[in-house]
Amino acid sequence: MTSATAAASRAGDDQPVRVAIVDDHESVRLGLKAACENAGYEVVQTASNARDLVSGLAGRQCDVIVLDLSLGDGSLVTDNVHLVQGTGAAVLIHSIADRVASVREALAAGAAGVIPKSSPTTTVMAAVASVARGDVLNNLEWATAIDADRDFAKAQLGRRERDVLHLYASGLPLKMVAMQLGIAHSTAREYLDRIRVKYVEVGRPAPTKVDLLRRAVEDGILPGLDPDGGGDERA
Repeated sequence: MTSATAAASRAGDDQPVRVAIVDDHESVRLGLKAACENAGYEVVQTASNARDLVSGLAGRQCDVIVLDLSLGDGSLVTDNVHLVQGTGAAVLIHSIADRVASVREALAAGAAGVIPKSSPTTTVMAAVASVARGDVLNNLEWATAIDADRDFAKAQLGRRERDVLHLYASGLPLKMVAMQLGIAHSTAREYLDRIRVKYVEVGRPAPTKVDLLRRAVEDGILPGLDPDGGGDERA
């Protein structure tokens, strides 16, 4: 198998990557469709909005849905990401890179990555292949969108909340966190509940201890640890 053929195939088999495209500009849809087909991908559906795409798929499977952030039907970013994710496909955002708030919203909703419309076609096709393999596209636009949006980068935790998160996300049971800080176990739990609420409010829910570890690392409360070592328990 050539490298080009391998890139166009899904992991584990020789079937082409199946792509669907959502953009309210026909020229963009046609351009992406041609580029995908030239790359060896199978374009199973295109549409001007997320609802029409899901309806047009009619249960057919695809691996990646390339989704524009701003659609002419006035739909919301989070709603669109969730709607197309319901097909079982990964979501790749293809849009204007300076829409930081919308990029943040799409990533918080579960999009696998973002590629600006100014990117070379080869870069976009490589992103499609990466997302189809199940990879998260940790590219410059993603990092820039997060860094530029202070509401995303920081959940505005108080000093005591940061102390609780630091100890708990480091691996201590909540009872030990309370002992370390000299507070009641019930008080520690109240702080933990408050922390989770604050992360929900900025679109970064953290229902499990693993999620809290990730948030602590993202916000500089803990150094870069291996989040897989934090367990999946709910306090």
